[in-house]
Amino acid sequence: MLNQTVQDALNKQIQYEQHAAHVYLSMSAYFEAINLAGCAHWMRKQSEEEVEHAMKIFDFVNDRGGRVQLQAIDAPPTEFASVLEVFEKALAHEQKVTGLINQLYELAIQEKDYPTQVMLQWFIDEQVEEEKNVGQVIEQLKMIGTQGTALYMFDRQLAARKED
Repeated sequence: MLNQTVQDALNKQIQYEQHAAHVYLSMSAYFEAINLAGCAHWMRKQSEEEVEHAMKIFDFVNDRGGRVQLQAIDAPPTEFASVLEVFEKALAHEQKVTGLINQLYELAIQEKDYPTQVMLQWFIDEQVEEEKNVGQVIEQLKMIGTQGTALYMFDRQLAARKED
């Protein structure tokens, strides 16, 4: 049985994962609007991953006999100054998620909730990958700058993203 403190924290994380999905979908829409379909595709895949993360926690709460209580999601940003800024905001967002997951893990340790610790280990590993992937994109963008041809080729590279 899931204790109330852990359940409340997991419900808050579901909300944040859903918010993340909206943030990435908004970034995708921005890229569509500026004709960078590859970047839009990459962000759409990120959005889909965040929904999967939310559902993983959703199912875990239910499997443990807890109660999922969905909460309101804040509106995501819709305007950005540059392609680089979008990815920098994505990295900052992933770093925030990492902090939230770490806090959840600490709570699970305090509450001696071993099943939650095991489930959260998957998220800890996932966050290492997420930060690495966005960080690599940022470094590539810094190398190419705003050169049209290079940005076009970069966009095509991101269009090739499959499931991660």
